[in-house]
Amino acid sequence: MTSTVAAAIDAARADGRGALVGYLPLGFPDLATSIDAAVALADAGADVLELGPPYSDPVMDGTVIQEATQTALAAGFRLRDTFTAVAEITRQTDTPVLVMTYWNPVMQYGVDRFADDLRAAGGAGLITPDVTPDAAGDWIAASRRTDLDRVFLAAPTSTDERLDLIASNSTGFVYTVSTMGITGVREDLDAAARGLVARLRAHGAERACVGIGISNATHVAGVLEYADGAIVGTALVRALRDGGIPALRDLAAELHEGTMSAGAGRPA
Repeated sequence: MTSTVAAAIDAARADGRGALVGYLPLGFPDLATSIDAAVALADAGADVLELGPPYSDPVMDGTVIQEATQTALAAGFRLRDTFTAVAEITRQTDTPVLVMTYWNPVMQYGVDRFADDLRAAGGAGLITPDVTPDAAGDWIAASRRTDLDRVFLAAPTSTDERLDLIASNSTGFVYTVSTMGITGVREDLDAAARGLVARLRAHGAERACVGIGISNATHVAGVLEYADGAIVGTALVRALRDGGIPALRDLAAELHEGTMSAGAGRPA
């Protein structure tokens, strides 16, 4: 398959740096602004966009993201708006767009229909935080048919058998969870993330991006000493909430500077 996400990560590596993956919830504070925010995030240096349709039971999301998604839902966001947003964002930027979604909305919409509509909108694939490869047969088949990326999550507690399954079924990258728990800014990233990336590589993962708790350029640079990409979410959502698109753009530019720090990027 042709993975635009893998290509973006590889292009960053060729430039001697790691990749920045930026998350924003769709529909926050409203649909039009969320589209403009995603484009601004890409323009400011995000190599990959991770966009989340609001969901009523966001078990993995921290308070900042939960509040944003509840605002979007209260404003009338519907799952079909995901495809409208992705189509408009990909019309304005070549930065690949992954949709981060819980699995229940995909099942309710229809796995094949979701894959077809995402592909038609120009989306690159899905990040699925609450479904594992062994339970995702329909999605694996649909993503292969539509040439979409499958990004599964790996945690520090994952067994070697589980990591082998995740690495062999993920495309684009493996989402490497830096710590157990919900999303949110943390002052110190768990050292377990470094060991987990090393284990994933041993199981054949070609690209590993680390997320949860990354909030500033120093965090980004630290993660990129051993990983291919750094995923930032809560800090970007907070910036958008508190200062609008200008604040979001400023933070994204700062985070991008972290990708270019000495030693950033996957080790040779």
